[in-house]
Amino acid sequence: MNPGYAKRFDETAARIAAASTFAELTDEAGVGIDRQAYRTLAKIVHPDVADAARRGPANEAFAKLNALYNASARYDPRDRKEPREPEVKGDLADLFDDGDLLVKVVRDPANNDLMAAEAAALRRLRTHGRPAYRAYAPELKDTFGYHGRTVNVVARQRGFRNLAEMPVPEPADLVWIWRRLLAGLGWAHRAGVVHAAVFEEHVLIDPRVRGLVLVDWCYSTAIGRRPKALIARRESHYPPEIPTARPVTAATDIHLASGLMKRLFGPAMPDPLRRFADGCLYDAPRMRPQNAWQLLAEFDQLIPRQYRK
Repeated sequence: MNPGYAKRFDETAARIAAASTFAELTDEAGVGIDRQAYRTLAKIVHPDVADAARRGPANEAFAKLNALYNASARYDPRDRKEPREPEVKGDLADLFDDGDLLVKVVRDPANNDLMAAEAAALRRLRTHGRPAYRAYAPELKDTFGYHGRTVNVVARQRGFRNLAEMPVPEPADLVWIWRRLLAGLGWAHRAGVVHAAVFEEHVLIDPRVRGLVLVDWCYSTAIGRRPKALIARRESHYPPEIPTARPVTAATDIHLASGLMKRLFGPAMPDPLRRFADGCLYDAPRMRPQNAWQLLAEFDQLIPRQYRK
């Protein structure tokens, strides 16, 4: 084994050893590995090509690579004999139901970077965020390219519906939704991620278990980075830093979440909660609260007695 190949083997084996899912083995552009790339990786760590000193590590790396690949629940449109209509048409992608998976196929390859941003955000939340909060975002199962389009595969949220497609919940339910939203955003911010699109269609809830999941992380970015895009039909609901392409922070999501809750409560919003929300909606990010978890503690002190359950 020549020195260059030995270095390549060691680097690849280390990546495989560190991976917990096949989706984590991605290229530098953030696009998921396809079957051809799997074969390339397999050739690098195959025990038959390893020297004697690396035979043991090669056996381990090759076995784990195959286990990750076989467990990845890969969706490949070529496996479908008949075309299907998407279950949902999102802003950027068509969403297909595939059993326990939801498959997102970007419509325009020009938006591949946004799909890659979602995959990167979901991976970061899984690896850097507190494990106890993982239920606040879908689990990324795979991401890969197909005919020049990026496909993200996430675990399906059975029993959940988004706030845009259901009747507005009662005020007592809106209180726990607000609490869950602040908790989920605090978790994302601690991991260094800003969702940047906290709107009704991206918040899933299951009232039976008081569950909440934030979906569509395509518009997300790292704290302190500039937003990649916005949803044109939602422009009036964004804080000023997004339409003007200034850096986003935790205060960006706090503004978005507060505006969302004001829209949901409408005229029925109790005055203490209205004042609380208004304090999060200043145009200047520095004037807004900066920590969603601290804000949640303040929120708990304001909840009207009749909404406490």
